[in-house]
Amino acid sequence: MTIEPDAAAGVRHVFVRGLTLQARLGVYAHEKIQSQRVVIGVDLAVRDPHAPSAEGPDELSRVVDYGVVAETVRRIACAGHVRLAETLAERIALAMLADVRVLRVRVSIEKPDVLPDVTSVGVVVERTRF
Repeated sequence: MTIEPDAAAGVRHVFVRGLTLQARLGVYAHEKIQSQRVVIGVDLAVRDPHAPSAEGPDELSRVVDYGVVAETVRRIACAGHVRLAETLAERIALAMLADVRVLRVRVSIEKPDVLPDVTSVGVVVERTRF
């Protein structure tokens, strides 16, 4: 399932893609000691109270700030060693749902330097507000 904007349902799509950072992620001994390149993507379905028929105020405070999303992801990913990409993705997803405007979140975690003949490996998780 993709996260798409839906004016009739009052939902907008906010995303941060290709956030590349160094993190300690993995189950192997060398991954616990040395950080590696990790690429993270976040897609959010966000409540849009002005859709479908109005334009909201041109104010940052009324929207989910993708700069704050990126900073939150950086803080979580760099907080310390995490064994599983799934766990990292779940932590990020739950942090995004802390904003009550976020209805659904999809997080991708990619490790591009793990296998020499593969572009990247990783996981995608999705969480929904109930």
